[in-house]
Amino acid sequence: MRLLVTGGCGFIGSNFIRYILDHYAPEFVTNVDALTYAGNIENVAGLAAQYGDRYEFLHADIANAELIDELMRKHHFFAVVNFAAESHVDRSINSAQNFVQTNVVGASVLLEAARRRGVRRFIQVSTDEVYGSLGPEGRFTEVSPTAPSSPYSASKAGADQLALAFHKTYGEEVVVTRCSNNYGPYQYPEKLIPLMVINALRDRPLPVYGDGLNVRDWIYVEDHCAALVAVLLNGKPGEVYNIGADSELTNLDLVHRILDHLGKPRDLIQFVEDRLGHDRRYAIDSSKIRADLGWKPLRRLEEALPATIDWYLNNRPWWEKLIP
Repeated sequence: MRLLVTGGCGFIGSNFIRYILDHYAPEFVTNVDALTYAGNIENVAGLAAQYGDRYEFLHADIANAELIDELMRKHHFFAVVNFAAESHVDRSINSAQNFVQTNVVGASVLLEAARRRGVRRFIQVSTDEVYGSLGPEGRFTEVSPTAPSSPYSASKAGADQLALAFHKTYGEEVVVTRCSNNYGPYQYPEKLIPLMVINALRDRPLPVYGDGLNVRDWIYVEDHCAALVAVLLNGKPGEVYNIGADSELTNLDLVHRILDHLGKPRDLIQFVEDRLGHDRRYAIDSSKIRADLGWKPLRRLEEALPATIDWYLNNRPWWEKLIP
């Protein structure tokens, strides 16, 4: 079985490639990544040497229709797993154009090429941010309406709908996943957890938006990868699956845990002006994937968060190349 993994040099994509190659021999992976700011070739360093012809990398833009079509003609892919996305909310607020180009146009190119070249499955990896903001109670289910708050989440919601339309129109075996906030190794340093860890290690201020009481539902990245494999192999075409670990924390509580683990003072926290359109709370109801596909998260936040913090502590050369 050969998979086309797009965005495989990013945080979740690189962890997924490592997970599938480690756990599902003799699967083959072709990794396509444009290596924009959050795509780091060092995230997949050593894979070619370790796995030989089971892994290959192509530096390319998924919106390049001619190249993507030729790649799918060359290989008989079982599935596309589409991680490729511009994903930082603040950057989308400053300029939405790249987000539309990659997240919507790129998805359309992949979907069309996969349909034309007979790729059996298409996994559109999305986000809980497409649902917008929750009040203090309740959780997002797969039938919750989408109400994106930022250009980033709007572009992801648009790609989701496009993917599902390809299933309805052409019968393509499309499945959409929407996951809560991921944490783990290889996450780009501008994201919340690595940014807080790195700033704390450097005794620099830790910027926290607003009052810090925005709530996010956190999942360890390897648990997300396991869920994606379950969807890849057994997910029902045309369906949406929410993926979450029932680990809600305010941003402020999360930052406190990071500082406490590192033995750093809490007065490093610096409250800053809130982000435009900042959603107050996300929470995922993942009962569908648990019941239908038998998946459940294995790593608890209480042990996986300290392990993640220690990964950044022990891999300074990796992030110092990105933010000297």
